[in-house]
Amino acid sequence: MSNNTLVEQFEHYSAWRERLAHSIAGYRDWLSEQEINDGQIDLRLQHLLDRLAEDKLNVAFVAEFSRGKSELINAIFFADYKQRLLPSTAGRTTMCPTELLYDPERPPSIQLLPIETRGSSVTTAEYKRYPEEWITTPLNTDSAEAMTAAMLQVGETRKVSKDEAAKYGLYHEGDADAMLTVDDDGRVEIPRWRHAIINFPHPLLKKGLVILDTPGLNAIGTEPELTLNLLPNAHAIVFILAADTGVTKSDIEVWRNHIATLQSRNKGRLVVLNKIDGLWDDLKQADAIDREITSQVHSCANLLGLDATQIYPASAQKGLLAKVNGDAALLARSRLGELERALSEELIPSKREIVRDNTESEMHDLMSGTRALLTARMTNIDEQLDELTGLRGKNEEVVQHMMTKVEEEKTHFEKGLQQFQALRSVFSQQSNALFDYLGMDRIKTEVRDTRIAMESSRFTKGLREAMSAFFIHVNANITHSAEQIEEIKSMMTAMYRKFSEEHGLIEATPPSYSTFKYKKEMERLEKSYNEHFNTLLNMLTNEQYTLTAKFFETLASRVVNIYEVANREADNWLKAVMAPMETQVREHQMQLRRRLESIKRIHKATDTLEDRIAELQQMQVTLRRQLDELDGMQSHVTTVLNPGLTEVNTAAA
Repeated sequence: MSNNTLVEQFEHYSAWRERLAHSIAGYRDWLSEQEINDGQIDLRLQHLLDRLAEDKLNVAFVAEFSRGKSELINAIFFADYKQRLLPSTAGRTTMCPTELLYDPERPPSIQLLPIETRGSSVTTAEYKRYPEEWITTPLNTDSAEAMTAAMLQVGETRKVSKDEAAKYGLYHEGDADAMLTVDDDGRVEIPRWRHAIINFPHPLLKKGLVILDTPGLNAIGTEPELTLNLLPNAHAIVFILAADTGVTKSDIEVWRNHIATLQSRNKGRLVVLNKIDGLWDDLKQADAIDREITSQVHSCANLLGLDATQIYPASAQKGLLAKVNGDAALLARSRLGELERALSEELIPSKREIVRDNTESEMHDLMSGTRALLTARMTNIDEQLDELTGLRGKNEEVVQHMMTKVEEEKTHFEKGLQQFQALRSVFSQQSNALFDYLGMDRIKTEVRDTRIAMESSRFTKGLREAMSAFFIHVNANITHSAEQIEEIKSMMTAMYRKFSEEHGLIEATPPSYSTFKYKKEMERLEKSYNEHFNTLLNMLTNEQYTLTAKFFETLASRVVNIYEVANREADNWLKAVMAPMETQVREHQMQLRRRLESIKRIHKATDTLEDRIAELQQMQVTLRRQLDELDGMQSHVTTVLNPGLTEVNTAAA
């Protein structure tokens, strides 16, 4: 068996993430033990730890029905169970989008959202907030038969009138393919469920893997949640074809309309040519079979506009059988290992890179702040020692002069504090201005106004104008927020420089914060809207409006989510900008007070001079130890973040 399977690589990734969380928690504990922590630092560290704990790895499997998609998921992820977790039989087994995940807050279960909810404009994401809207079935993980029976619910269907099917967006009178779904009684077979969530305590799901199993073209095209949220947010998309059918018209439509357009990127997209065991023929030589498979691969690549190296032939069924029986020869022949290696190379490194970059910049900023604080304390103690050792053998007049000098310095700094308070007031005003653009009230107003504009005009021109205005306003808000961020950053840079020059505080560069990623996400949503709106134009006015309204509600939900993230990140950034200044000002104020008190005590009783010098020298020793320990922790965090770099350096040595 290969040592480089996706499952093994994901386990390595999860272990790396746990080591990283452990090192961050260790840093936080050390700050508390040394009494150099504060509320803002603790909040930022907790946010980092929460982000690591909630980190998910999303893999979406997309295919038309009867391509062996569920079997492929079983073969890659669940073979260790020695059974099929997802039902995999001839015909259509996945009738609605299905998420497999693990939430320890809920018992093992299957949550099913009734198809009737498609009659409203409420998004699936919104329904997830209300468990009572779902049909929940407990999952007995101790019984294979009970689990199989429960899983079969995902594929349930029901028959309804054409009008009801049309109401849910699942039947269009002018669609020739839709006419084939109508039975002799004029009824249409539709899925019983709109969405399914399987909460299952599988080891990989426990570690943060989320698997999205999607139905075919009909559901993808009519469920905006898939088009706008689930597929674009997947870290990898596996598109499955079948060797026995080749590339069909609907396969090409799914690929071109819903996968190939995603962020115009090839990374994280793999195409599997499944069911190659159908080409295995005992009457043919092995090389002849390989040539036939290669020919199929090149044909698929040409039709999809890909390089042949991006198509992975495999047999999910034989791969699953080989893993269950421990048959290495059959596993090699199934070519499943090649697909797993490709998926792990596409998925794991890019995901680790995202987590590493986000964590590295935040930890560097936090540890730099700690180092600046300890260095400022050391500098202050060095200055006090110079002052006090210079007082040895001096008369009372010299001590008095020293005391007067420190009092003047304290008075000068307190005047500077008035400027600092003024700065805080301006900073608060500018922060409010930023949240005027990025705030939740602003985006909710934009959504409400657009909804009203759409309702007042159900014709194409009015719908287009309402949606276009929505994008224009949202993009303008993001642009204005970027300008406001730069203004805040410039103001804080100038203030840091001023306090450094006038009071000797350490000059720091405020951390950067960019709204570029929000702008890019809005561009993606607008592009998706433009592509799908053209399809909706071909429908009757009432049907067009219904689907456009659903599309907008899903889009608006996604935009609101973007704003929630932006709000949270902007708030964290504002704290990160101001916190170092507040810490330095507080520290400098405290040290000035201690210096003055020390000299006053010496002025009253000179025999305490040596005691104070000894006390400061002991503080020097403590600070050197703290700085050494900080170096060690920073080195450890760097090693955990970049294990490959450490291995390269070790080999070079």
